[in-house]
Amino acid sequence: MRPYALSMAGFDPSGGAGLLADCKTMEALGVYGLGVCTALTVQNDVEFERIIGVATADVRDQVQVLLRRFPVEWAKLGLVDNLPELPGLLAWLRELRPTLSLVWDPVLKASAGYDFHTTPTPQLVAQLCRQLALLTPNQPEMLRLWPAATPELAAAAVSMFCPVLLKGGHTTGPEATDLLFSDGQEVARFTTPRLPHGEKHGSGCVLSAAITAELAKGQTLLEACRRGKDYTTRVLASNDTLLGYHFQDH
Repeated sequence: MRPYALSMAGFDPSGGAGLLADCKTMEALGVYGLGVCTALTVQNDVEFERIIGVATADVRDQVQVLLRRFPVEWAKLGLVDNLPELPGLLAWLRELRPTLSLVWDPVLKASAGYDFHTTPTPQLVAQLCRQLALLTPNQPEMLRLWPAATPELAAAAVSMFCPVLLKGGHTTGPEATDLLFSDGQEVARFTTPRLPHGEKHGSGCVLSAAITAELAKGQTLLEACRRGKDYTTRVLASNDTLLGYHFQDH
């Protein structure tokens, strides 16, 4: 039997990001992906027009009916419409399934330029991260979540609340390096060559979903991040368009 994992994310009609990308990733990695829709989006891989939020009560109802039936121990959270309501949702999740662990990919801005949220306060970020097993921001997101001189310093600070995987896709140079921080220290680096046509819509969704899938399979956080990075690199290298292809893991 495959383990289950839950994606709580927005619905991207192009399939490159959000729920569809998450479930494709989980399926490819041998995990059955369940999905809860947190928002509907009107977009494709290069255009974002608007977001239609799903009320928190409706998100809870979707979660509750799934967790009544399926033994989910790992979930991934992506786009949410109302960030200030998120601490309450996470607390409710912990009451509903005390053993549930959560990875948050903090989608703050669409790749096409649409801002989903104003900058959250440090108090809100700390409150959220204390309830997480992992946070997976890119470098601009990290600085929005926690103002600091560099993304690395911000990640180190936030890793006092939960582990942080700081993605390196926004850096320059021949290699892309993701940094894992825990308890204020850098604990691991995951480096791959930067691909000439490697930019993909939803790459952050794929990475966080892949890590969640590996954690659901029983991998350690370190190994799940390594395997997630490797799988995401395969998707990035799959073609020259903005929409990557998914492959079964063997």
